Amino acid sequence: MVQVPLHCLCFLALYLATGYSQERKFSGPLEPMTFSIFEGQEASQVIFQFKASPPAVNFKLTGETDGIFQIQPDGLLYHNKTLDRETRAVHKLQVSALDAQGTVVEGPVPITIEVKDINDNRPTFLQKKYEGSVRQNSRPGKPFMYVNATDLDDPATPNGQLIYEIVIQLPKINNIMYFQINNKTGAISLTLDGSRALDPSKNSNYNLVVSVKDMGGQNENSFSDSTSVDIVVKENIWKKPEPVEIFENLTDPHPIKITQVQWNEPGAQYVLVDKEKLPRFPFSIDQEGVIYVTQPLDREEKDSYVFYAVAKDEAGQPLSYPLEIRVKVKDVNDNPPTCPSAVTVFEVQENENIGSNIGTLIAHDKDEENTANSVLVYRIVDQVPALPKEGLFLVQTYSGVFQLAEQSLKKQDTPQYNLTVEVADKDFKTLCHVQIHVIDINDQIPIFEKSDYGNLTVTEDTVVGSTILTIQATDGDEPFTGSSKILYRITQGDSDGRLGVDTDPQTNAGYVIIKKPLDFETAAIHDIVFQAENPEPLVYGVNYNSSSSATFKLIVTDVNEVPEFSQRIYQANVGEDVAVGTKVGNVTARDPENLDVSYSLGDNRRGWLKINPVTGEISTVAPLDREAESVYRVQVVATEVGGSSLSSTAYFHLTLSDVNDNPPRLAKDDSGLFLCHPLQATGTVIFEATDDDQQSFRGPQFDFSLGSDMLQNTWEVSRINGTHAKLCTKHTDFEERVYNVPIRINDRGQPPLEGIVSLPVTFCKCVEGSCFRAAGHQSGMPTVGMAVGILLTTFLVIGIILAVVFIRIKKNEGKDNVESAQASEAQPLKN
Repeated sequence: MVQVPLHCLCFLALYLATGYSQERKFSGPLEPMTFSIFEGQEASQVIFQFKASPPAVNFKLTGETDGIFQIQPDGLLYHNKTLDRETRAVHKLQVSALDAQGTVVEGPVPITIEVKDINDNRPTFLQKKYEGSVRQNSRPGKPFMYVNATDLDDPATPNGQLIYEIVIQLPKINNIMYFQINNKTGAISLTLDGSRALDPSKNSNYNLVVSVKDMGGQNENSFSDSTSVDIVVKENIWKKPEPVEIFENLTDPHPIKITQVQWNEPGAQYVLVDKEKLPRFPFSIDQEGVIYVTQPLDREEKDSYVFYAVAKDEAGQPLSYPLEIRVKVKDVNDNPPTCPSAVTVFEVQENENIGSNIGTLIAHDKDEENTANSVLVYRIVDQVPALPKEGLFLVQTYSGVFQLAEQSLKKQDTPQYNLTVEVADKDFKTLCHVQIHVIDINDQIPIFEKSDYGNLTVTEDTVVGSTILTIQATDGDEPFTGSSKILYRITQGDSDGRLGVDTDPQTNAGYVIIKKPLDFETAAIHDIVFQAENPEPLVYGVNYNSSSSATFKLIVTDVNEVPEFSQRIYQANVGEDVAVGTKVGNVTARDPENLDVSYSLGDNRRGWLKINPVTGEISTVAPLDREAESVYRVQVVATEVGGSSLSSTAYFHLTLSDVNDNPPRLAKDDSGLFLCHPLQATGTVIFEATDDDQQSFRGPQFDFSLGSDMLQNTWEVSRINGTHAKLCTKHTDFEERVYNVPIRINDRGQPPLEGIVSLPVTFCKCVEGSCFRAAGHQSGMPTVGMAVGILLTTFLVIGIILAVVFIRIKKNEGKDNVESAQASEAQPLKN
């Protein structure tokens, strides 16, 4: 038997506690197995003891033993040297069982030893010093260089997981980091601040110290290494080009190069982006960054373009910010002047002073403003008619302002002039047409045909809107203009505005109409003064005088008018329980002729109210009942005392507020309530109550109880809601008949009222859920004998009536025959 050293026995105990093999056993039969062993273990560590059946007496180990693994004759597998995963991570072994002659009797079977990693190697940068460069304004986050470190430990375990970090940046301006590193890949790029702030003219060299740690940087026992990185900042050549100017309508072959952009490094792909989404985008870019215009441009269609150039990497990702490209289209004189309209019309007053501005002709030119291409020159080339002479008008050369150049004009001589005006730019000429209308000035005042229209008498009840007088003034200015139109105004005698004057637009006649009712009692005589004026102001030096005014006297005669109530409808509100004789309202009426007024009521159909004929005070003469009529409406008649006894009518509406004066009652005839006899169990019927008083928004809230304490052992009443209750039997011993059960209902009013009603409940035999009752003689119905007697009597009466009618008909026929014979005897025979 092989002696196992003491330290092996100790390891054996440890092995038994932790287990190495895939089956977590220390010994077992010879079969394929895999063992995992941490590297760095001490030598002479037992791995497993294989067992074999006779005739096997020995074991043999082959394969990638590397002089490390051995097996004893009793099958004890162990390693005699420290394992190193970095030297060999997996050992492929074979174990065979031999007999006494050394012949293989079992196996070989594969045995796999996996060497598990421990963190026994520090990470190491591939270079002690790195050098790189970056362009200013490069896109943040896009790597421009890498640092790399290696670690011999297993990369699939934290031992080989490396984390990069920038620990120092020199210089570090304002404590801002310009550079950043991907902690997993070692890719170095600019931060957003670095992309904006790096400037080679200020600092062209930067130094970074970059560290790397294993164990994912999460373990205080991790290993680390560091390296130096020198970075040179180069000038950014990805810059926005200067704005481009292109003449419109170029005839050179297209495309034409207009500018160029260039990325900092070769290999970029260039595209143009049209953010205006134009239907026709006349620009392109090649892969050298050269930008072309692809077709002639038209400044009048679009005078400038703004688009963007983008540089992308091979994956189609932008390398930096887009560059704005601005293109201005320069004008050439390719558009003639245009007239503002087919004919431009100006007006000039006939007394206009020489040199006065008449109007401005504003022609247009589509070429660029404020350039020689759009400067316009105006010139009058023709005047029709040339009366009284040529050159009556002039136009300012560059402004197009027309002026009166000669004598004042006369509309009666020439009402209109037609001018032809030449409008020219430096290359084109256009003829425009101008009409100048000579307009009349308001130098004539309106003159009344007569100054006094005499007296006019009308009654005070003349209908509003009636025309009572026609006045007439004339004006010598041009007809149908603001200078000759006449407006009439009442300046005296109508302070209340009861009259108005409408002007006929064709004849200038003035129609005096009544705008408000006339009132004899207010003013019986009106001395009216009219003033005739024009809507256009008079010219300087001309004023209205007495010829533009006229008078007349309006005499208003009295008409006996009906009394007038102070309002059309009077309203009051009282409780329905007010005492008889209570005052409930008051009406007032006034007679325009100051006669006394007597009051009476009309349509007082219930006779609830009376009115004091002198004072108009209304009071009750009978009890009121809201349930009969909630709003009581009566007519109030006011009649003048004396005179013609004229009267007028108003209305009095008395709204009655409810008081609780009606006891509750059953809502409907409940004679149909029944229970099937005999009762098999206690029965229930449901009934409803109501109240004629006005209910609250919640509706009625009734309480229900039995009307007699003697029925407590037979019936029970319980409330369902505010209007319904149920009546239940307390036993089943009832006769087949109708029971009238007294029910007490309380309305919870103020004050509360209650009533006792009789609720009929019928106990009857039921057929298919309905009450069945045998037919019998009902009160008020005739018996069979009575019915036969009635029928015979009816036939007898009909026979008598027919006999009388027959006799009368026979008698009339005889009488008619006698009269016919007498008439024949009295008449002579005709030849």
